Amino acid sequence: MNKKAIILFSGGLDSTTCLAIAQSQGYDCYALSFSYGQKHSSELEAAKRIVKHSKIKLHKIINLDLSDFGGSALTDDAIDVPETETEGIPSTYVPARNTVFLSVGLAWAEVLKADAIFAGVNAVDYSGYPDCRPEYIDAFQTMADLATKSGIEGHGVKLQTPLISLTKVEIIKLGIELGVDYSKTVSCYQANLQGQACGVCDSCRIRQKAFEDASVDDPTAYYKQ
Repeated sequence: MNKKAIILFSGGLDSTTCLAIAQSQGYDCYALSFSYGQKHSSELEAAKRIVKHSKIKLHKIINLDLSDFGGSALTDDAIDVPETETEGIPSTYVPARNTVFLSVGLAWAEVLKADAIFAGVNAVDYSGYPDCRPEYIDAFQTMADLATKSGIEGHGVKLQTPLISLTKVEIIKLGIELGVDYSKTVSCYQANLQGQACGVCDSCRIRQKAFEDASVDDPTAYYKQ
């Protein structure tokens, strides 16, 4: 039997690279996406498109509406997505989002008897989210080992974060080596219905600079440029 992996899959640059990495390592991949009350569905549409052209065993989209709580520019209509650099943790941070997503992934992994959960968190070129740091990932792994039947029995699921210490340039170069088509991905915090990016939010600025520094043509379609 092939080893199995859950891929937390947003349809963005990082998660799509993670999918390619997991597949290159011989995992049977199960993609897990979330409709979490985000202001646009473009990333989910991107995830669906990418899955159609990937050898995915199953793709689940979980409805889990974090906009009921608000508190983030990505889920709260009263908070605008910042279009200039801000200090500290930006308003695009969604409270406890990775903890929620990883917990759901952990539940599915136990049912599937999966070996790994892949998450595209990154602690180098990122917006400063607390749930993207190595300390957080280590703590979640400890919790998963304590909280699950498989963990107690000594064969718990392993949290894989292959991008966590890579720069965005390194991520893009690795993805291209693995055949990732980044034109299909959506990373923008305020993409339009056609999946075009704004070019000015944090995610767009980091992504644009990475393609430029990698000397790779940016395949992203922008609506503000």
